[in-house]
Amino acid sequence: MSTATTPIAEEPTAPAAAPAAVSFAEAFRFWLKLGFISFGGPAGQIAIMHTELVERRRWISEQRFLHALNYCMLLPGPEAQQLATYIGWLMHRTWGGIVAGALFVLPSLFILIALSWIYLRFGDVPLVAGIFFGLKPAVTALVLHAAHRIGTRALKNRWMWGIAAGSFTAIFAFDTPFPAIVLAAGLVGHFGARRWPQVFALGGGHGSAKASYGPALIDDDTPTPRHARLSRRHLAKVLAAGFGLWLLVMAALVAANGLQGTLTQMGWFFTKAALLTFGGAYAVLPYVYQGAVETHQWLSGPQMIDGLALGETTPGPLIIVVAFVGFVGGWLKQVLGPEALFVGGALAATVVTFFTFLPSFVFILAGGPLVEATHGKLGFTAPLSAITAAVVGVILNLAMFFAYHVLWPQGFGGRFDLLSAVICLAAAVALFRFKVGVIPLLGACAAAGLVITLFAPALR
Repeated sequence: MSTATTPIAEEPTAPAAAPAAVSFAEAFRFWLKLGFISFGGPAGQIAIMHTELVERRRWISEQRFLHALNYCMLLPGPEAQQLATYIGWLMHRTWGGIVAGALFVLPSLFILIALSWIYLRFGDVPLVAGIFFGLKPAVTALVLHAAHRIGTRALKNRWMWGIAAGSFTAIFAFDTPFPAIVLAAGLVGHFGARRWPQVFALGGGHGSAKASYGPALIDDDTPTPRHARLSRRHLAKVLAAGFGLWLLVMAALVAANGLQGTLTQMGWFFTKAALLTFGGAYAVLPYVYQGAVETHQWLSGPQMIDGLALGETTPGPLIIVVAFVGFVGGWLKQVLGPEALFVGGALAATVVTFFTFLPSFVFILAGGPLVEATHGKLGFTAPLSAITAAVVGVILNLAMFFAYHVLWPQGFGGRFDLLSAVICLAAAVALFRFKVGVIPLLGACAAAGLVITLFAPALR
């Protein structure tokens, strides 16, 4: 008697063997490619790395990938760039991390330098002006969406809402410096966790690994490489090298420009900014605005909005927008004289980028083995929870600042820009309701601005 069997759908069989060892040259080619395709902000960049490194190439397992990501999320700085640095370091020691992190940034730096030159050289041309007319309202909607996105993750209880409201009030009503807000929030988290630990516990995270893509080169049970183990000697060497490199470049700037020179001031200011980027680029932008626009006057408020729009359209970490700030400041301040505006702008952009990203490399190369052991401990994560909540209020203030400059370009005493308001509202609906991606959104808004400027200029 025969029995009929019904085929049962099975999941694809995972590869049985781990991939072959990856050469430094092969890794170099991948990191270079990643630098040119890493659009979509941190979420998109992390998704690309997960697809390529965990699922397709199997260079690292899901668990190890998430472990590295959770560590990078605890640090100030761009987490996607730090994640690339971490994985590169895990695979090919110090130079692997340096190459991975640098190639994540350099393509966007070169692209942004070119775009910044076009902006300053041809910004008054109707074609370019029309594009930026549409981009500015879109950026306002993007910042508001960022506040909402971070807020839904961070504001888990009334205490966190209170911290966010307090930070908004501090920066909006009293113009409190961003570092003071970060320090105050960190202290609230540190001492509050002792009394109410459940209030300040980080929730969510990135989950646990569920999918299996087969054995990985760096698998769950792969022993920690020797170079990634905690070593006081290695820690001291990396810290000394990082500080020595910072000191060498800063000394060169002081010797060439003096303590009050534009490039020297940029180096010092963006060193501080690099240590305050908890919560991503949107979190530190208010601090950059306070220093670059109000204090040093390297650029104007509307130019800052335009720079953020350019930063959104390039690959790499969004914080690379600081290169635009540096380029415009170097150009307008004529750091190399009126005959070398482009070279001066490019030099300033490079200086700003160096001081912004140097701490990220030090955090990974020196702190990886040290800080991993503290992940998940409340005493370490509670201040971060409070800081993230405070960041929500700061970003909301930034959205209001952008809205003011976009909707009332001549100030409250001037006319209300109805067309910009319509574009901003449409962009917000596209983001909140239809989950439109950043690049399609910016493309549509730029096209709308171009059409209005070229074919209906009387409406502006």
